Amino acid sequence: MKIILNLLVACFLVFSFSAFAKNPDCTYPGAWPASMAVTYMENAAIIASDTLEYPKTKIVRISSEKFGKDSITHEALYRQVHHITFVKKSGETIEVITVNDASHVECSMSEVDVYMISKHLGGAVQKQK
Repeated sequence: MKIILNLLVACFLVFSFSAFAKNPDCTYPGAWPASMAVTYMENAAIIASDTLEYPKTKIVRISSEKFGKDSITHEALYRQVHHITFVKKSGETIEVITVNDASHVECSMSEVDVYMISKHLGGAVQKQK
């Protein structure tokens, strides 16, 4: 009986800790990566924010890797890469890749690198369009 109880406690602890190990969620239109992508595109005169249909924005986290801890908050830091598709009111889409650091407290633990995608060449993504 004691062995079963120990196993149950061990399972509980493993599942409890795995809940905290999830990646930070920065995949919504108002989150840091998407907001900064819009800001950078506005500053470069690529778009005007009032031409976008924000509810149609699609954000896919491509990667999220834990790489260290913040020196001030001691929170785990994750380097995240997102593929973001913005839809203009005209129906035109603008796609970007963003790279930034995030924690479970903040998506804005670093500046955001924004790379515009000019063309898809082959592959499954091309077939979806």
